[in-house]
Amino acid sequence: MAVEGSAGDLVKVVTLLGAAVVAVPLFKRLGLGSVLGYLAAGLVIGPFGIGLFTDPQTILHTAELGVVMFLFVIGLEMRPSQLWSMRRDIFGLGSLQVVVCGVLLTGVGMAFGFPLAVSFVCAMGFVLTSTAIVMQLLGERGDIAAPRGQKIVAVLLFEDLLIVPLLAIIAFIAPVDAAQQAVAPSRWIGIGIAVGAFAALVAAGVWLLNPLFRILANSKAREVMTAAALLVVLGAALLMQLGGLSMAMGAFLAGVLLSESTFRHQLEADIEPFRGLLLGLFFISVGMSLDLAVVAQNWQLIVAGVVSMMVVKALCIYGVARLAKSSPADALDRAVLMAQGGEFAFVLFSAGLGAKVISAEVNANMTAVVVLSMALTPLAVLAHRRFAPAMQASMDGVEKAEDLAGNVLVIGFGRFGQIAIQGALARGASISIIDSDTETIRVAADFGFKVYYGDGSRADVLHAAGAHTARAIMVCIDDKAACSRIAELVKTEFPHAHLMVRAFDREHAVELVKLNVDYQIRETFESAMAFGREGVLALGASEAEADEVIGDLRRRDTERLSLEMSGGIFAGRALVQVNTQIDKATAAMRKDQAADTA
Repeated sequence: MAVEGSAGDLVKVVTLLGAAVVAVPLFKRLGLGSVLGYLAAGLVIGPFGIGLFTDPQTILHTAELGVVMFLFVIGLEMRPSQLWSMRRDIFGLGSLQVVVCGVLLTGVGMAFGFPLAVSFVCAMGFVLTSTAIVMQLLGERGDIAAPRGQKIVAVLLFEDLLIVPLLAIIAFIAPVDAAQQAVAPSRWIGIGIAVGAFAALVAAGVWLLNPLFRILANSKAREVMTAAALLVVLGAALLMQLGGLSMAMGAFLAGVLLSESTFRHQLEADIEPFRGLLLGLFFISVGMSLDLAVVAQNWQLIVAGVVSMMVVKALCIYGVARLAKSSPADALDRAVLMAQGGEFAFVLFSAGLGAKVISAEVNANMTAVVVLSMALTPLAVLAHRRFAPAMQASMDGVEKAEDLAGNVLVIGFGRFGQIAIQGALARGASISIIDSDTETIRVAADFGFKVYYGDGSRADVLHAAGAHTARAIMVCIDDKAACSRIAELVKTEFPHAHLMVRAFDREHAVELVKLNVDYQIRETFESAMAFGREGVLALGASEAEADEVIGDLRRRDTERLSLEMSGGIFAGRALVQVNTQIDKATAAMRKDQAADTA
């Protein structure tokens, strides 16, 4: 019997893998994307298809680890400083989108004849977008690190944070008998446990994780490093779950705390195979969860619910995005990507059912609505790409970077890049140029420059652009955060290349030096120095005097940069001293000029 049971389990595993191996390449070949392939595979082999699996919820709980690992990898890409710089998008844009969508979707529920409490729970479940689907679609097209992708990530993070307060609200609006249990003094104990779990995770991330990985790295045992990576992800998720918080947020926080670790690329490589496999399993289990019997029984209500909720949510997201000054193309793209319900809706609906806020029938119908909306999202994205070409950047006349082999790779071909490459061209170098702005590429072609399309923050694109053979890599883009990401990636993946990076300001220059770039320059520094030299000459100084003043300013600037690099406590004092010297020199020149005039 044990052998038969083992064989049965193995059949299920083989079936899952076989369904994914067959469906995903087929759907990608048809241009429908991998997510829809996974969902279709789950529907076919699930309890409401051919019935090879009877309990999709068990698989779903296990497969949620794919979402957890996905959030950990995203966290590794975000330093605390970067996360802090996104705070306005996370809490400002995120809260605005949630409030507007929540109010209007609650109105949709009431229009269908449901009470306020039921409408609110259903609406907020639909407001919580599917992190797994959106991040997968963003990743497939390489937009996670792009500015429009970062805004979407910020909103998703805020929505993930909402699950805890929403569960508390459900307890408050529950009927009296259920509410009396929920409003017990243990609620404050639960809040205390949640805060303690959060503090424990932060403390472990700050003081324990880096020393742990340093010890394991010295052991030279690769499999132990992999085990430790899994331990960190799953341990952080478990700690947050025990504290009543989101497992995904726990993993994301662990990733952020390790984002500045020297081991972060190793961790990402170790987690990646598990993340991809479990995330695919998550989508398959979502497909299994679609109860076709419920859909057939209440198809009019469910179809009306899917259409009305997706349309209203998409319109809300578009309106909020335009209010936040996003372009029409970016706003429409965000609306299409985020118009579905998400995996946290299942948690919210289960809590509502347990607290007797919603009935079993409403739970089943809303689960079907959310699953259908998730399944429709890849199709909506495909339709948007095909039927709204005017709103998207056209790729006409633009070639993607492929098998390039120049000895100089230039990333970004704006005004800065166009000037920066002149010296290399005069030297007779073979230059490969990539840019992510299709309009820039087409304009460059009019002037005889061949520029290829590519996102320099992706390792595969850099390989295709010839970074592995380039002697020098020049990062000339005007996005400070993207410059830093590219610099770190190049130093890790292509350490042989001489790396030159355009810095935005002094703070960015310090950051780049810490990343060990070979050369950095603030984008306005040299032009401002030349401009200032002319100002000194205009005050009556000779050429030699002007050169001496500018040379002194350059020396002081270098000293200040060195102080800031070392983190010395006198860096600020040095800045004051420099300003004082400049003021004295300026006053002396004015005095001399006045004397000459007299």
